[in-house]
Amino acid sequence: MVMRFVLWASVVAVLALAAYLTTSFGGFSTRTEPTAAERLIARIARQLAVPSSSRSAVNPIPFSSEVWAESRAHFADHCATCHANDGSGQTELGQNLYPKAPDMRLAATQDRTDGELYWIIENGVRMTGMPAWGTGGGHDADTWKLVHFIRHLRELSSEQLDEMAAQNPKTRAELEEEQQDEQFLAGKDLPSPTHPGGHVH
Repeated sequence: MVMRFVLWASVVAVLALAAYLTTSFGGFSTRTEPTAAERLIARIARQLAVPSSSRSAVNPIPFSSEVWAESRAHFADHCATCHANDGSGQTELGQNLYPKAPDMRLAATQDRTDGELYWIIENGVRMTGMPAWGTGGGHDADTWKLVHFIRHLRELSSEQLDEMAAQNPKTRAELEEEQQDEQFLAGKDLPSPTHPGGHVH
């Protein structure tokens, strides 16, 4: 407990010093890449944030084709806006976060225990764009299924990625465009564009 407090105090002290130096020489901007010191501090903070009892938690949900399909749909609908369907983080929103959404296929994520991944999804990560998705009610089957999804990111096929793309959230304009495409393919006449003043040409 004492060691944990000392580590947290050290992180806070370094953050305070970094904040002072940064603002003194140009302020904060999410357009710049995190410095090596910031990345180190973030890693330490994430490590300290997850309770030791949670790190050793084992996924209670057996992996199956049903779990694989459910977790793909859940990820596509709730997570892909920031993390991309393939977990690369290569989305407009993900790349404009500070720090940027990580490539979860890489060791920095894959080396974490199942318990750590579950805790991060449920509780979020402070000072990042990762929110807490859990309700605080303890065991959540959907979150454990997402842990399975993260573990199998590299196994996604092109067909599965296409399926996920169809499950991604759509804007109103995208939904209207899809509807018009469906009507066109069905041979239905599209409504003529209405111009200002109500005149149709």
